Amino acid sequence: MAAHNLGDIRLFVEAAGLGSLSAAGRKIGLSPAAASARLVKLEAELNTRLFERTTRRLRLTAEGVLYLSHCQQALAALDDAQAALQAGRSAVSGKLRIAATSDFGRHVLQGWLEEFNALHPQITLALILGDTVANLLQDDLDLAIRFGVPQNSSMVARPLAPNRRVLCAAPSYLATREAPQQPADLQHQDCIVLLTASGPANEWRFERDGVVQTHTVPLTSARETNDGALARQWAIDGKGLVMKSIWDVAADLREGSLQVVMPQWRAPEAPVHALYQRTRYMAPRVRALLDYLVERFEVAGGEMKALSELR
Repeated sequence: MAAHNLGDIRLFVEAAGLGSLSAAGRKIGLSPAAASARLVKLEAELNTRLFERTTRRLRLTAEGVLYLSHCQQALAALDDAQAALQAGRSAVSGKLRIAATSDFGRHVLQGWLEEFNALHPQITLALILGDTVANLLQDDLDLAIRFGVPQNSSMVARPLAPNRRVLCAAPSYLATREAPQQPADLQHQDCIVLLTASGPANEWRFERDGVVQTHTVPLTSARETNDGALARQWAIDGKGLVMKSIWDVAADLREGSLQVVMPQWRAPEAPVHALYQRTRYMAPRVRALLDYLVERFEVAGGEMKALSELR
């Protein structure tokens, strides 16, 4: 890889990931015209067309697919080399880009990151919140915090903590009707369903003393949203029952704005994982954050277990 066209190669990789040359240019600080000129220059040097261009999207040619694979490996090797150099330095610095789910990011992770930043003031934070699974490469992320077992084996998934999912509701809602005692009782309740990338999470599974029961929430009568924070707020406002991670609703359980329903019936756990790219060398700032999060999850884990048993 010649040093003079390293920037052009990074532009090509970004354009392939984003499907847009102008978006790739904006990401690395180039105007659409400059980005287009640099891609034309790269294709001329290679004597190869890398993209089929349409008015809506770029599509890689067969040659572009082959070249992309080698470019990604080469850029990863350069990033590893930079991380290896940084590993010998004592100062933890640089930009940290972290993704998390909306509720957990606002109510737990944000505070932890402020504490971490106070310990390492040379770190600059970027926190991206959303309930869809982040693409670490495409979104240029250092770390993502997710609930459940990740499906993408190309990323390292480090377990951070257990995570019980709890059925909960506001006292104001429970005051208007008889609280359910078993899954069969849920057919008479108002329910709130979270929409995910794989569809509505309306199949609620419970286990008690080896007995498994499943309740499928009818979507015709359920409130639905793709935003975990809104689902939680609806529950606080007394709109119905919601299935949430204990980490998302811990503060609400402590202050009494929500309470656990049917605590004796356990929903399947979705352990908390830290996702990061598989590289030989980890940047010191990412390593420092990982170590910090492991400690914070360990300290908070006992309280989460106690809260999940509250009626």
